[in-house]
Amino acid sequence: MKSRDLFRVAALATVSVLALWPQSTFAQSSSSSQSGAQSLPPVVVASPEARRRAAAPQRRQTRRATQAAQSNRPQPQRGVGFVENPRGAVQGYVAGRSMAGTKTNTPIMETPQSLSVIGSEQIRDQKPGKFDEILRYTPGVVAGTFGADTRNDWFLIRGFKSEDVGLFLDGLQLFYTSYASWKLQPFNLARVEVLRGPSAVLYGGSSPSGIVNAVSKLPPAEPIRYLETGVNNLGNAYLSFDFGGPVATQPENGKLFYRVVGQVQNGGTQVDFTPDNNYFIAPSVTYKPDADTTFTVLASASKTDTRGINFLPYVGTVVDAPFGRIPTKLFVGDPGVDTFKREQEMIGYQFERNLSDSVTFRQNARYAHVDITYRGYVGNSYTNIATGDIGRYNWYAKNTANQGNLDNHLEYRFDTGPVQHTMLFGLDLKSYRIDDYQIFAFGGVPSINVFNPVYGVGDIPFTGAPFRNFLLTQNQLGTYIQDQIKFGGFTLVLSGRNDWVSTSQGDRPTGATLTNREDSKFSGRAGLIYNFANGLAPYVAYATSYNPIIGLNASNQLFLPETGEQAEIGLKFQPNGFDGHFSIAVFDLKRQNVPTTVPGITPVLQNQTGEVTSRGLELEAVADLAPGLKLVGAFTTYDLFISKDADPALLGLTPTNTPQQVGSVWADYTFQEGPLRGFGFGGGVRYVGKSFANAANTLVVPSVVLGDATIHYEWQNWRAALNFINIADKTYVASCASDTSCFYGDRRRVTASLAYKW
Repeated sequence: MKSRDLFRVAALATVSVLALWPQSTFAQSSSSSQSGAQSLPPVVVASPEARRRAAAPQRRQTRRATQAAQSNRPQPQRGVGFVENPRGAVQGYVAGRSMAGTKTNTPIMETPQSLSVIGSEQIRDQKPGKFDEILRYTPGVVAGTFGADTRNDWFLIRGFKSEDVGLFLDGLQLFYTSYASWKLQPFNLARVEVLRGPSAVLYGGSSPSGIVNAVSKLPPAEPIRYLETGVNNLGNAYLSFDFGGPVATQPENGKLFYRVVGQVQNGGTQVDFTPDNNYFIAPSVTYKPDADTTFTVLASASKTDTRGINFLPYVGTVVDAPFGRIPTKLFVGDPGVDTFKREQEMIGYQFERNLSDSVTFRQNARYAHVDITYRGYVGNSYTNIATGDIGRYNWYAKNTANQGNLDNHLEYRFDTGPVQHTMLFGLDLKSYRIDDYQIFAFGGVPSINVFNPVYGVGDIPFTGAPFRNFLLTQNQLGTYIQDQIKFGGFTLVLSGRNDWVSTSQGDRPTGATLTNREDSKFSGRAGLIYNFANGLAPYVAYATSYNPIIGLNASNQLFLPETGEQAEIGLKFQPNGFDGHFSIAVFDLKRQNVPTTVPGITPVLQNQTGEVTSRGLELEAVADLAPGLKLVGAFTTYDLFISKDADPALLGLTPTNTPQQVGSVWADYTFQEGPLRGFGFGGGVRYVGKSFANAANTLVVPSVVLGDATIHYEWQNWRAALNFINIADKTYVASCASDTSCFYGDRRRVTASLAYKW
C-alpha cells in the first residue's frame, strides 16, 4: 500500500473516532493504582481521578487499601491541594510525573528510561535568554553548541546534534532542515522535558539520542494577571505579560478558560550591529463541556529580527594569531546588507475524552509555518593573517516550511488478575514541506580587518546560479502499541511501532519531481524497572529507532534514513519522605547514517558517515531540600567516536564541536521567615569539556568553567531579580565546526527584572 493511501485510511479512521466518541461505551474495568499510570488531571484543581475512584467497585477499593497497607514508604508532602499535571507547572524543582516517556501520566520513578524535567520555577530563577539556555543544567545535554548565536537554539543529546529532529512542542515534533528553524520562547513554557535515548517508538522520526519536549502554558483554573519587564547590560530590554483564568458561563454550557502570553524584546547583544529582537503572542482557550472532556486550542505568532553568527578562524579565537585574539564584539558582515528574519505561526489543539472509567482517547494536532530570510557576508578564512584581514563570501537563503502533525491514541487501563495494564494504541501522521533556496558566491566581497572593520560596501549582487533550489516533501504515517505491565514492584514497558514514509525532491523552478523514495521500518522498545520500598529503582532498557531524514547532502542528494539502537541500565533513587530524586544511567548508543559536517567545504554542508557510537555515564540530582531551598546537579561523561566510515583514518575519532564531558550544579534559597523573608539568592557552576575543531582531532577547543548567579526579592505582589550569566566575564570559544568556523560563547550578561502579579 502506498503512503498516500495509508494517509487516506488514517484520516478516515480519525474522523470515525471523532464522530463516534459521544456514543461510545466501554466495559468498566478497574483503573490503575495510584503509583502507576493515571488519567490526566483536568484544568481545574479537583482531579476527576478522585471522582472515578469514589465510583469504583468495592473490590477495587479493598485491593487499593491492601496495597497501601503493604507499602510503608511515606510520600513527600508537596503542598496542600497541589495535584501535579504532567502537562503543567512543577511546584519547586522536583517533578514527580511526566508523559514524555510513555505518553501516559506515569511517575518518573516508574519510567525505565532517563528522563529530566525542568519546571517553570527553575526557568524563572535561572532567567535563560533563549530556549537552549534552559538545558544548561541538564544531564546528557550540551546546550548552546554554537555559542552566542541569536538566530537559533542548539543542543546535543548524548553527543549528537538534536535540535533539528529532537525538538518537540506539546508532544508534537517541530522538525527543521536547512535554515527553516523554529523559535520557542522560555516565558511561554510550563515545563521542559528531556527524554534521553531512542524515542521513535512513540514519536516517529526523531533523534536516536533523545528528544526535548517543551510544554506550553495552558489556560488556568484560577485567574492569572502577571507583568514583567527587564533590561540587561547589553541594552536589550523586554516586556512580558501573562493573563488568564476562567470565563463566566452558564452551568449547562460547561466551563471555559483562557490565557494570553506575550513578550516584546528589543536591543543589542555582545556583537556589534547584531540585535536580538523577538516578539510573540500565544493565546489559548480550554473548553470543558463536562468533567470527562477537555478541548484546548493553542495558537502563537512570533517574529525574530537579528543577524547571522560570526564564522571565525581557529587561529585568533582559540589560540593567538600574530595580532592576538579577535575581539568578541567584532561583526564580520555588513550592517547595511546582513539580516536574519523569521516569521512563525502555529495553531493546534489538544483533545481528551474519558470514554469510560478505564478508557481515554486523546488527539493532538498542530499546523506550523515558518518563513526565514538569511542574507549577509560570511567570514571564511584569513586573506592576510599578519594584518588580521578575514575573507568573506556572499550568502543568501530563503526558506519557507510548513509542518502538520496529528497524533491519536487510545489508552486502556485494565487488570488481569494481580497484573495491571495500561495499554496504548496510537496512530500519528506528519507532513512536512520546505521551499529551499540558497545561493553563495566567492569573490567580490572585500576582506574585513578584525581591529579596523570598514562597513558600507553595499549589496553585491550574485552572478551565478543557486546551489539549492528545491522543494522537499515528506509524509510519514506511524502506528504504535504499548503495554505498561505492573506486577508488585515491577513495571515492564513493551512498545512497538511501524512507520511508512514517502520523501520526494522536486525542482523548484519547474515543479518536476527529481527523486522519490518510499520507506518502511519497525522500531521497538523494552524496559523493566523495579521499585523497592526503600526508594531504590533499578532499571534496564533496550530500544531501536528510525529517523527518515529530510534534507540534502553535500551532493544535493536525499539523505538516507537514519537508524539507531541503545542499551541502557540505570538506577533511580527517591529516599523515603524526601522531596527529590537521584539517578545514574550507563548507556551504549549507536547511530547510523549520521549527518556530519564536511571539512573544507564552504558554506557548511553535510554528508552521512557510517556509524557513530556514544558510550557514557550520566548522573543527576534534583531536590527541594527544605522550604525555600532548591537544588539541581548533573554530570555526564561519554566516549564518542566514529565506529564505521568509508575513510578508515576517521575510525575511533570524535566528530567536531562535541564536548565529551559536562557537569553543573545550581542552588537557590529564599528566606521564609524573619526580616529577610522574601529575599533570596542562588548560583551555579557549569563545566564544559574540551572538543575538537577538525576531523583529525589535532585542533583542541579547551574546556571551560562558567559561573551564574541570581539575587531576588519578593514582597507582596512584587518580584525583583538580578541575574548573572558568565559572572566572571570569561572569554571562551563554545565550539568549532572546523578550523575556519569557531564561535565565541556568551560574555557576562546581567539582567535586571521587575514583575508584578495581582
